[in-house]
Amino acid sequence: MIPEKELLPTTGYIRGGCSPVGMKKKFPTYFDETAQIFEEIYVSAGLRGMCLKVKPCDIIKYIDGQMADLIK
Repeated sequence: MIPEKELLPTTGYIRGGCSPVGMKKKFPTYFDETAQIFEEIYVSAGLRGMCLKVKPCDIIKYIDGQMADLIK
């Protein structure tokens, strides 16, 4: 996670509008392993209040994301 004060200068996105899809630069993106148990998940669409409903396997493949145990 990027500290909020570094979010805009680093990514070009404001808090609440940081999406794994269409980033200006490629950043490593991780999904918790539990995302696999859901048929569909919601991810930010790049605007506050806008979300995309996608299959976890599709979004992970599309953005070259990785599954990880993020909840310990």
